[in-house]
Amino acid sequence: MLDQRGTGRSTPISSRVVRDGATVRAELAGPLAGLDASAQAEWLRHLRADEIVNDAERVREALGARQWTVLGQSFGGFTTLHYLSTHPESLAGALVTGGLSAVQHPVDDIYAATWQVMIAKSEDFYRRFPGDRDRVRELTALCAEGRISLPNGDLVSPERFRTIGHRLGMQSGAEAVHYLLGLDHTSSGFAHDLAGALPFEARNPLYAVLHESSYADGVATRWSAERTMPDRVREDVTLLGGEHIHRSVFAEDAGLRPFADVADLLAEVEWNQLYFPERLAQAEVPVAAAVYHADAYVPVGFSLETAALLPDCRTWVTSEYEHNGLRMDTAVLDHLIGLLKGRRWL
Repeated sequence: MLDQRGTGRSTPISSRVVRDGATVRAELAGPLAGLDASAQAEWLRHLRADEIVNDAERVREALGARQWTVLGQSFGGFTTLHYLSTHPESLAGALVTGGLSAVQHPVDDIYAATWQVMIAKSEDFYRRFPGDRDRVRELTALCAEGRISLPNGDLVSPERFRTIGHRLGMQSGAEAVHYLLGLDHTSSGFAHDLAGALPFEARNPLYAVLHESSYADGVATRWSAERTMPDRVREDVTLLGGEHIHRSVFAEDAGLRPFADVADLLAEVEWNQLYFPERLAQAEVPVAAAVYHADAYVPVGFSLETAALLPDCRTWVTSEYEHNGLRMDTAVLDHLIGLLKGRRWL
């Protein structure tokens, strides 16, 4: 298991809380501390899939392996696609779960597609739990009045509250959201569970700061998720969001606040190209990929297009699992290993 750049034990990017008497503030820690926003952006530009693949190549060489088989979940699948684009000779095979990203599609098209998936997931959720629609309206109104807060004191805006829909893209996520909505919103249990349900927070700042760049294949993102929000979603507060980051989260979350300036700079970066169709078409590497039919983060249509580019991609399209299927059931990995070895079954 590789701790990707900026995470775990690989020089993590983080912020820390500083207390000065009654004053509490957050500041950058680690390698970004003391750098201005421009220097921070330059540092963070080196934490994408291309540099992670370069690191993986150094690890492979250090281990003395001529080839190896890689497993990529979600963003790990995006990284695997870059690996296939640049160093296919190093790969004996590749396993991908929920990570066949769009190739040569504008980032706006990807976010527009994921909004449509989230509309469908929201409606499915309310069919299962019809009483929760009014509860979401009630809580959203309380957010607008500044009456919903997290254990650290941060107020939750309606925009941020909408991101609890992120859980609907996960196995057992609908049940988790339903349970959260059933709690007394004045209780500590609700505050703590709400904090745990919000996807973009200071525990993993890179997820917020670099999330949109993972879909940027040679373009700038310019807060794509926010710009592509459909009018229907803007007008109906009960339609929940997924991995749709909104710019204001960097003002709302105390731990993310130190990243606000660099996040704005990175939104304007013209990112380098990650995927090269002509190279993928020549990558004679067996690939086994789980494609989740209702994936909230990696639209199935784009995944199948990408699979068709690869000479030997054995896809398993399933509605049995959500995006986190790999973590929920060992059968997912077993099935893919079987596909990679040529064993095919229903």
